[in-house]
Amino acid sequence: MSEDVKNFMENIQKKNPTEVKFYQAVKEVVEWVMPVVKANSAYQKTKILERIVEPERVIQFRVPWMDDAREVQINRGFRIEMNSALGPYKGGLRFHSSVTEDTLKFLAFEQIFKNSLTGTPIGAGKGGSDFDPKNKSDNEVMAFTQSFMSELFRHIGPQTDVPAGDVGVGGREIGFLFGQYKRLANEFSGVITGKGYGWGGSLIRPEATGYGAVFFAQEMLATRGDSIKGKTVTVSGSGNVAQYTVEKVNELGGKVVTLSDSDGSIYDENGIDAEKLAWVMDLKNNHRGRIWEYAEKFKGTKYLKGKKPWDIPCDVAFPSAIENEIDENDAKTLVANGCFCVSEGANMPTVQGGIEVFLNAKILYGPGKAANAGGVAVSSLEMTQNAMHLFWSREKVEEELHQIMKNIHEACVQHGKVDDWINYVKGANIAGFIKVADAMLAQGIV
Repeated sequence: MSEDVKNFMENIQKKNPTEVKFYQAVKEVVEWVMPVVKANSAYQKTKILERIVEPERVIQFRVPWMDDAREVQINRGFRIEMNSALGPYKGGLRFHSSVTEDTLKFLAFEQIFKNSLTGTPIGAGKGGSDFDPKNKSDNEVMAFTQSFMSELFRHIGPQTDVPAGDVGVGGREIGFLFGQYKRLANEFSGVITGKGYGWGGSLIRPEATGYGAVFFAQEMLATRGDSIKGKTVTVSGSGNVAQYTVEKVNELGGKVVTLSDSDGSIYDENGIDAEKLAWVMDLKNNHRGRIWEYAEKFKGTKYLKGKKPWDIPCDVAFPSAIENEIDENDAKTLVANGCFCVSEGANMPTVQGGIEVFLNAKILYGPGKAANAGGVAVSSLEMTQNAMHLFWSREKVEEELHQIMKNIHEACVQHGKVDDWINYVKGANIAGFIKVADAMLAQGIV
């Protein structure tokens, strides 16, 4: 760590002493962009880096609601409006018991560079609540989401802040949130993305993050004259991102052998084909079941209780569950077992020590801010369709998504190529930073 980075990070820690994840996210960016800042006197004079790490606005509010037993429950709601240099704040809402201001600040900070890389006119934000929809009835979820939106609605709008879904916020939650916004604001607008097709949503939006991560992996592999076809693939998670990662890998001729949830992982050496994937989607999306049930349904499958899937040998890995799911030892195991390509479907799923293992091994490593940008890219396309009062075809949206992922890859190569190797972490951070920094510079000290 250079002296400049060390001093900068000491100041971050003083200002945010308990925010470990935010510190981790900032450090990962600053280490790569500090040389760019030092080489640009205008960035230094206007303190671009010091400003970019400070949220433009942090909103916290109380969310009271009544459960089915007629007991009053109280949760916390948040919205971090991080940076609007490129457009209205854009980023998901996460409903999970682990949600804190620290978690959302790190996600919002990552969102700055991810959204910048898409090339679309969107800023960065993130929000959510410590409410967990798991094991809640539809009426309870509706009661909570309506209370949540009754406060949030005054802070958002199609030209101000456009939330989307994230962990714990799927089609059901988006529907309730949008309905309450429409009721309160008395307008039908593109204020939330991830809506259902037919009432403002876009085709390919549910698939976008998983598809995008696979498209990015395919671009990385192509730099070595290779492809997904014939590869053994491990995927973590079993929600939206993981499901559509499996779907696209299957379509491109790869074989996915793992899925997971918070209880453990399954290993199916025969591969999770289309029929098995359809069963997983029904289990998870309609019955909110657990992944261990897969092992009971499909004989020959191993259930690894309490384990992540990173001990399973593979060629390509897609961490698609949650932050910090690959530690340093996991990364070493993946490399030792022959994994030579990692494309992150989740946000910051690899700890700093694990990232260093991947970089030192010079494998193809696509960080989340580049590899999982497909979700927000199609959210931006949904905003465009809403503004034009149009619905695009599935083929057009997927074509646009594929092109955006290619463009992100090209930007990473441009700024990350080192001799005959591409450092995608360096490339993604620098490419994302420069665009936002230049916009902030042009707009003055705001």
